[in-house]
Amino acid sequence: MKRSLFATLPFGLVLLMVVSPVQAQMTMGGPSDAAPFGAPVDDAPVFYHLLFDQLEGRFGRDAGFRWEGEGWAGTDMNRVVLKTEGTVSNGVMEEGYQQLLYARPISTYFNLQGGLRYDLDSAPGRGWAAFGIEGLAPLFFHVSATGYASDQGHWAARLEGNYDLMLTQTLILQPQLEMNFYSKDDPSRALGAGLSDLDTGLRLRYEITRKFAPYIGVTYETKFGDTARLARLAGGHASDLRFSAGLRIWF
Repeated sequence: MKRSLFATLPFGLVLLMVVSPVQAQMTMGGPSDAAPFGAPVDDAPVFYHLLFDQLEGRFGRDAGFRWEGEGWAGTDMNRVVLKTEGTVSNGVMEEGYQQLLYARPISTYFNLQGGLRYDLDSAPGRGWAAFGIEGLAPLFFHVSATGYASDQGHWAARLEGNYDLMLTQTLILQPQLEMNFYSKDDPSRALGAGLSDLDTGLRLRYEITRKFAPYIGVTYETKFGDTARLARLAGGHASDLRFSAGLRIWF
């Protein structure tokens, strides 16, 4: 009798170890209720970000104020993006481009973007459908390529790129380049077909904090083809080299 009791004791302990967690789970609810680390974690939180990469005065033959920024809100997989840029010179607003886009990642480093653009400045406005790609190329160059189509048979494209060269932990040198292309002349907006204009710059910023960085730099703007001709006819210049000073801020 004693031998049979001791023989069945290990079996009873194993059975108790299996049955007890099941009973506890049935008593307390589902697996999430019995989880030892609390409630399940939300794996799709909503984030937001606002960046003004350029808030600067430009000083040369024609002084002006230039801004370029973007803000987005969404999850890691789905985001709504608002982009804005423009220049105010001699009381006239130029190159005012506003975009509302939906962005979704297609790889670790690149997002696919699509949506609407509207040219809102002192010239007659124009609406576009937008579709492009943006992200980090090898060696961490930030690049963007976007195509546009209007309901009046106009096509356009924009290429942008910049790179942050870390001179120290707080001193960063940033070269920047932007090119715009159009499929046909648009005299109402003083634009010619082909490569229309190029805006490039070199800025040296000092990050007081990561979110607040004053900078100085030099910028060069030039127009090509019929865009340059239309600028001269309007009394302007086809190219301009200017010094700049401004702030880069983000939230």
